[in-house]
Amino acid sequence: MNQFDRRSFLATTAGAALMTAAPALARQGAQAGPEDTKLRAKLDSMFEIGVDESPTRATSLGLDKGARAPLRFKLDDNSEAARAHRLERARGWAKDLHAIDRTKLSAASKVDYDVVLYGQEQAVRNGDKWKFGDTGGNFRPYVISQQSGSYQNIPDFLDSSHKVANAEDAEAYLSRLNAFAGVMDNDLARQKHDVALGAIPPTFICDLTIGQLKALRDQPAAQTILVASIVKKAKAANLTGDWEGRATKIVETGVFPALDRQIAAMTALKAKTKPDSGAWALPNGEEYYADAVKASTTTDYTPEQVHQLGREQVAEISGRLDAILKKQGLSQGTVGARLVTLNNRPDQVFADSDAGRAEILKLLNGHIVEVYKLLPKAFNTLPKAKVEVRRVPVFIQDGAANGYYNSGSLDGSRAAAFNINLKETSDWPRYNLWTLAHHETIPGHHLQIALAQESTQIPILRRTGGQFSAFVEGWALYAEQLAQELGANDFDPLGEAGFLQSFLFRAARLVTDTGIHAKRWTREQATQYMVDTIGNTKTRAQREVERYFAGPGQANSYKVGHTVWAKVRDEAKAKLGPKFDLKAYHDAVLLSGAMPLTVLQRHVSEWIATQV
Repeated sequence: MNQFDRRSFLATTAGAALMTAAPALARQGAQAGPEDTKLRAKLDSMFEIGVDESPTRATSLGLDKGARAPLRFKLDDNSEAARAHRLERARGWAKDLHAIDRTKLSAASKVDYDVVLYGQEQAVRNGDKWKFGDTGGNFRPYVISQQSGSYQNIPDFLDSSHKVANAEDAEAYLSRLNAFAGVMDNDLARQKHDVALGAIPPTFICDLTIGQLKALRDQPAAQTILVASIVKKAKAANLTGDWEGRATKIVETGVFPALDRQIAAMTALKAKTKPDSGAWALPNGEEYYADAVKASTTTDYTPEQVHQLGREQVAEISGRLDAILKKQGLSQGTVGARLVTLNNRPDQVFADSDAGRAEILKLLNGHIVEVYKLLPKAFNTLPKAKVEVRRVPVFIQDGAANGYYNSGSLDGSRAAAFNINLKETSDWPRYNLWTLAHHETIPGHHLQIALAQESTQIPILRRTGGQFSAFVEGWALYAEQLAQELGANDFDPLGEAGFLQSFLFRAARLVTDTGIHAKRWTREQATQYMVDTIGNTKTRAQREVERYFAGPGQANSYKVGHTVWAKVRDEAKAKLGPKFDLKAYHDAVLLSGAMPLTVLQRHVSEWIATQV
């Protein structure tokens, strides 16, 4: 999973990427016309404004320096008033873009125009229509949940992104820590506003959220990640001063009371909840979910179409797995049941210990090194930035996704990382690890996102945001397929099974997400479907299902995205025949950055026309 999504994940230059694709998608050296110049100036202005208004984004991008240094002392304004401001800003930007004559733009600028206008118009449409939760990209109906809320985002941000090299940086950390309580109270005010509108989560989301809030609250302040992080950073920077004492006081007098207020509010909210309410229970829930599906997939698929697509793909992939499992001597029972048997085979299980977790991290990082050697077979252009695998922080692992990617900073000072949830080592049979690495790192998320970041041709606005989930996650699944084609799994007799189980998992998501939100499946019903179909442990399947309840539609972006990615490559191969060049194709679809799938389809068709 690309966690630009959960941490504003979506993205975030280092060097120049060589633009070798044809005009429809790649950048040309031709002189820009007046309308191109006008568009680029507008997009650059949008970027600058966005960074100035988001201190955490400035830090994540490594841009909190010079004139922006004061931003290091602040957190983002997450109030209802700020939300309304962003909506009006998007409305103004959409109007400004409409004033640009698209017919006078170069082919490359038309891509920029189409992508950015799509994003602003969707923000306005959904922001006007839905007055609860967040509708930027993927929909999140609940401000505070086990998947969302500053109570989990800010501690992780301060620990992973806020650098401390000198006393001023440390003071900035404490300033942000001091602002944390107010940010949590803004979340709470918005949550109460939304509950009054009828946006009430299912009971178990309240329970999970309370559990995570208490995990941060129910410990001595000095032992929290909030204090431990500044102590560790100050020590590494050889700073003198009572950083521990000062941070502890802020946590005790500000952060803990704010956590108590959220715990009390979520506990009181339980009286209004029902056990298994999906998006259908929200105000105008059927239409809300239909919009959530369109937002996540950037297509016009309906929930019913997604559900049927999932059913068809589950059947097809299960058939392929059946043949592989029979060769392994596993012929009795359903494919899901046989996968459970395989997952629990001694040669596939890691010890549930620190040593077992360390072994998983070592294997993943080692495999990435080997896959890098295969990439020149399929790519002309590779990113300079490297990536490493880390563990999801323990304090958020109960509600976190099974894995997510965080991009590096623009200045290269913070490395990119794939964070894997190692709460249960049983979630990760050995044969699953290779495809997991391909999805999250190379040739998946890291390759796609880092190439965009390192480009000097794509407008910085698009390099650092707008990472459309269906494009990003669809590419990552396509990358799994490509890695299989390149032979990255060949060293493991079960490598193909791991690849197919990953695809089966994403196809089952289509059925499950739509089952929950359009067909009113219960949590237990959805969990059992995932267990029966995929062979995951019940704990892992349930954690996935709980995530779908908290973020309707997002799970559909993966396999719908892959379906479109596979379709456009197949069309290019069919139409170009022997003229089809895989490396040139990958330059064409990657070096123009992320885009809605509708835009991708149109522009790949234009690229094909230039190759005939």
